[in-house]
Amino acid sequence: MRLAATLALIPALLLSSTAGAFERQDWLDDYAALKTALEQRYANLAWFASPQGGVNLPALDKRTRRLLEIAEDDAMAKAALSGFISGFRDGHFSSAGPVLQTKIAQPLTMPKVDYSKLNAMQACAVLGYAPQRNVAFSLPFESLPGTMLEADGLTRTFRSGVVTAPDGTRLGVVRIARFREQDASPAACMQAWSERQAKGAMSDADVKPVKEAASAAWMRTLAAQLQRFREQKVAAVLVDVGGNSGGNDSGDWATRLFTARDVHSAPMLMVAAPLAAPYFDEQLGQLRAAQKEKDATPEAQAMLEQSIAAFEARKAGIAARGCDLSWVWSEQRPWQPQGCSRLIEAGYASGQASYLPPKAFGNKKIASSIYWAAEVDDVRGAWTGPVYVLTDGGTASSAEMFATLMQDAVGARIVGRASSGDGCGFMTDAPPVELPHSHLRYRVPNCTRLRADGSNEVAGVKPDLPIPPADGEGDRARAWRLLDTVAADLRARAARP
Repeated sequence: MRLAATLALIPALLLSSTAGAFERQDWLDDYAALKTALEQRYANLAWFASPQGGVNLPALDKRTRRLLEIAEDDAMAKAALSGFISGFRDGHFSSAGPVLQTKIAQPLTMPKVDYSKLNAMQACAVLGYAPQRNVAFSLPFESLPGTMLEADGLTRTFRSGVVTAPDGTRLGVVRIARFREQDASPAACMQAWSERQAKGAMSDADVKPVKEAASAAWMRTLAAQLQRFREQKVAAVLVDVGGNSGGNDSGDWATRLFTARDVHSAPMLMVAAPLAAPYFDEQLGQLRAAQKEKDATPEAQAMLEQSIAAFEARKAGIAARGCDLSWVWSEQRPWQPQGCSRLIEAGYASGQASYLPPKAFGNKKIASSIYWAAEVDDVRGAWTGPVYVLTDGGTASSAEMFATLMQDAVGARIVGRASSGDGCGFMTDAPPVELPHSHLRYRVPNCTRLRADGSNEVAGVKPDLPIPPADGEGDRARAWRLLDTVAADLRARAARP
C-alpha cells in the first residue's frame, strides 16, 4: 500500500518540479523589458550614459547579460538584476517589492475620514504629525566641552545650540532631521486645527490650510533659532543634515532663511513620457486657481498667463522630446539635457519662476503659485553670516536639494562626507516598472534637477571640507575635528583680502 501510494505521487512531484524550473530566456526577456522601460521613463538615464555620470553603462550591460547567461537558478538571475540596479548608484532607482499574492474577493468600501468628528489631537494623528525620532545631531556635538544645548528637537522642533571649537570659536548648530511638514511639532498642527475648528465644522477642504499653517510654523521656528544665533553673535551657523533622508519642497524653500542673497532655484526637467502630464496639469490647476484672485494686478495676471502658456507648451511638447535611447547600452555621449535625453523642461524646483522678489504682486497665493518659495517671504534672511552644511552618506533627496542649493546659490561650505546621490526622484506618482515573467518591480525616477554647472544633482554633493572617518577615531573625536576644521576655514576666510 505504501509503495502504491508513493508511485501515485510521482507524476504530481514531477509536475511541481517542472513548473518551478529555471527558465533562462524568461530572465533575459525580463532584462530586455527593464532596459526598454528605462529608455522610456528613467529621467537619469542619459546622465548615467555620459562620462560625467560616472557609470559605464555598456560595461554594466555586458556584465549583467553575462551573469544571466551563466546563472544556474532564479536566485542567481535575480542577483544579476539587483547588481544592475545598484550599478547606477541612484538611491531612488530601487526595488518596489514583490506583487502581493493575496487577493480580496470582495473589497470593502472604505469610508472617507469624517474630519468634522475629530478633535485636534485625533485629526493631527490622522494627518501623520508626530515627534521626529531622528533628532540627535548626526555627530555627537552634545557631548563636547563648551556645548550649550538650547532645544532638544522634541519639545521644540530642531535640536540646536551653541558649540565651541577647539580654538574657542563659537558656532550655532541646528539639526534638520527631515524636510516635511509632518515633522513640525504636533502642537503646531493642533493649534492650526483648533483655530479653524472654532470657526465651524471641519472638512476635507480644511486639511490643506492646516498643513500649510503647520509648515509655516516649522519655518518660523527655524528662523527664530537663526535670529537667536545672530543675537548670540556666533561666528557661523552649522546646519546638520547628516542622515536627513529628504522629504518635500521645503528643502528648496529653507535655503532662503540662511542668506540675504537672491536665491535662484535649480532648473528641473521631467522625463518626456505620458507620466509627466499629471505634473504639468497640477501646475496648470494651481496657476488657473490663482487667476481667480480678486486683487490680481495687471502685472500678476500677465505673469500668470505667461506661466500657464509655458506649462501648456511643455505638456504639448512631451512627444516631440522622445528619442531612441538604446544607444546608452553601446556607447557614452557627453551630457546634453537638450539633446537625445528624453527630458523636457519643467520650470524650476520652485515652480515656473526660479526667483521672485519678496512680497511679489502683494498677494502670496499668486506669488506662490508661480514661485513656491514665496511661502517663506516673511522669514527670508533670518541669518546672513557664514554657513556650513554637514552632510554624510545618509543625506538624500530633498536634503541634497537643500545642500546643493546652499553650496551653489548661498555660498555655504559643505563639510563632512559626500551625500547619498538620490537627486530629484519623483514629481508624479507613477506605477513601478513590473517585469513580465519574474514580476519584479522597480521604482524609476521621473525628474532631474540641474546644478549651477549644469550637472545632474543625482551625482550627489561633495564636501568642500572633507571629514572622513579616520582609523581608530570615534564619532566624538570626529565631531571635535570637524569643529576645528570649520574654525580654521573661518580664520582663513577672514585673512583673505
